[in-house]
Amino acid sequence: MNIDVTYSICDKCSGLNRVPFNLPDKKSPLCGKCKILLPLHHGINELTVSTLETLSNKSPLPVVVDFWAPWCGPCRSFAPKFIEAASQLKNRIVFGKINTETHPSAGQKFGIKGIPTFILFYHGKEVSRVSGALPLNEFVNWVNQTASN
Repeated sequence: MNIDVTYSICDKCSGLNRVPFNLPDKKSPLCGKCKILLPLHHGINELTVSTLETLSNKSPLPVVVDFWAPWCGPCRSFAPKFIEAASQLKNRIVFGKINTETHPSAGQKFGIKGIPTFILFYHGKEVSRVSGALPLNEFVNWVNQTASN
């Protein structure tokens, strides 16, 4: 039986966890090492600067991150498309979000000039970035093209 998976990083122990993508409602993923709740919702990791660096270094798959803020209209309108993209690209790409209002150092560290900005990382290195809320098919095409290079 083939199970759809993604990866998540534990906030407490920095362990990399392989997590089933479609968990049943009301079932939250736990870290396999320390058993705390993983910051994963709809197959998307809620990240900090530290957990992004750890996840992008440890993940066997490319990681695409949405740098966003709750007050940003285009960010909010793109959120359901990001969830849909995560579902379409499960098993191939790991998805994460960083709230730049909660974590302003993320915007500074990664040179975010406008939001939403999406950055694809592989083996800890930035591969590509694009800014602005894109149509779903353009976003998925960008991820696929970027990840295959």
